[in-house]
Amino acid sequence: MAGFGAWRWRPSAALRPLVSEIWCWRTPATTPGTHQGVSSGHLTVVLCLDGDVELVRKPDPARGSGRFVASAAGLHDAPAVLTTGAAQAGMQLALTWRGARALFGAPAAELAGDVVDLGELLPGVGTLLDRLHAAPTWRERCALLDAELCRAAAAREPDGAPPPEVGRAWDELVRTGGTVRVAELAGDVGWSARHLGERMRRETGLSTKGAARVIRFERACAVLRSPRRASIAEVAALCGYADQQHLARDFRDLAGTTAGGWLAERPG
Repeated sequence: MAGFGAWRWRPSAALRPLVSEIWCWRTPATTPGTHQGVSSGHLTVVLCLDGDVELVRKPDPARGSGRFVASAAGLHDAPAVLTTGAAQAGMQLALTWRGARALFGAPAAELAGDVVDLGELLPGVGTLLDRLHAAPTWRERCALLDAELCRAAAAREPDGAPPPEVGRAWDELVRTGGTVRVAELAGDVGWSARHLGERMRRETGLSTKGAARVIRFERACAVLRSPRRASIAEVAALCGYADQQHLARDFRDLAGTTAGGWLAERPG
């Protein structure tokens, strides 16, 4: 199978509200170990073309462990633990909570803290994996996956719709990098902070405060890996943390490691 270390695909305009990014990877066999699956503002969908993904612990430890060729992980505010060492190749999607409803026909909240077999949510996954594996290049695989997801979303019967207030609140959290005050956000949509938190959790699986935290953390991780390579203190200040220690606590809670350890797992 042709491929290389890592390659990113920007989804088509039609798919972009549902999938923010598609990342393709290929890794050789290495010394066995573990890797932290960190919290973010996106659900994670993984399609393995070689090997599989083994979770030692799901984000919600009560949900146990699992091994998957194709999987979907809900939003979570604690890290998952995955095994490493075996050779792998595959595709990973950053799925929005709107994408979960459009593609799976149910709110993202139903997957909160869990990782499940993608075949339970998206019909025809086995055939799709075969077609992706047969495609000769990452570009062709991504174009194929993009088109198939657009088709699947168009074919899915709508199963209700999220309250527009939840969508407005989430979009404002994203726009501000998770730094807007919850009380201000609730006032803007015309709800109490408590009601907004309950409705946000019912749709996404995270409260308003929890969503703000993972969105801010996702931004901090992106800045930390940017070509500028800002220091931890600079990232903390830029992303709205009270101080460097505040960001360090979020790395411990949401990534299960330090910022330096997280970067070491993601060279380049």
